[in-house]
Parts: sequence; C-alpha cells; structure tokens
Amino acid sequence: MTESPAPPSWTLPLVEVCISEFDLAGLPETGAVFDRLLALRPARVVVDLSRCRHIDAAAIGLLLDVHRRLIRADGVLTVRNPNPRIRRILHTARLDQVLPIVIDVEAGGAEPAAPSPIAHGRAPVTARH
Repeated sequence: MTESPAPPSWTLPLVEVCISEFDLAGLPETGAVFDRLLALRPARVVVDLSRCRHIDAAAIGLLLDVHRRLIRADGVLTVRNPNPRIRRILHTARLDQVLPIVIDVEAGGAEPAAPSPIAHGRAPVTARH
C-alpha cells in the first residue's frame, strides 16, 4: 500500500507586496505586514521594490528573517525590480546569493543584471583660496 503525500504546508500560491519605504523608521509597520501575510502561509512571497528608493541594514535583516520563516514552511521569497542602487546594496550584503532577485522586462531588463563593480558616493570637497 502506498502512502499519499502529505498536503502542502502553504495555503496560498503567491502573495505580492510592494514596498516604497524600507528602512528602520518604517520597520515596525513593515514587519507587522509580513507577520500577517506569513500567517496566511503563502508558497511564494514576492517583494516588489520598484518604487523603493532606499533600503538599510534593518530592512535587509527583515528580508532575511522573512526568508528563513518561509524556508521553514517550504516557501520562497523573491525580490523584484530593485533599482540599480538597491541592487548594489543587496549585492554588497550578499543577499543576491541567498534570495532570487528578478528584474521584469518592463522594468529595464529581461534577467537579473549583475551590479556594477564601480562604487558611487559623495565626498566633501574644500576649495583652497
């Protein structure tokens, strides 16, 4: 006699979340949203960052926490359409080696683009008189 496979641990196939502010200041609210959506036991969570202009270490920590929680439930977290600056931050944090990061064709690419190895930033300039 063959045993029937166990039912999947998830109840929804996909949940998509669009985040426009993703830093320490908004982390309690964003974390609460993730807690509620993970309670729905989705198979996949897609975090759309196309409208997000900034991400900090606290937000990266939250993404990793959500990723770990989904893995335990046989789910997958995907980051979609981060702008080039956020893509570099995710690459520097090595999140691109842990999470799938996808770029839609409409957002400027058919596949994930490798972050530029060039560092960008600002430095104070003082003029000598």
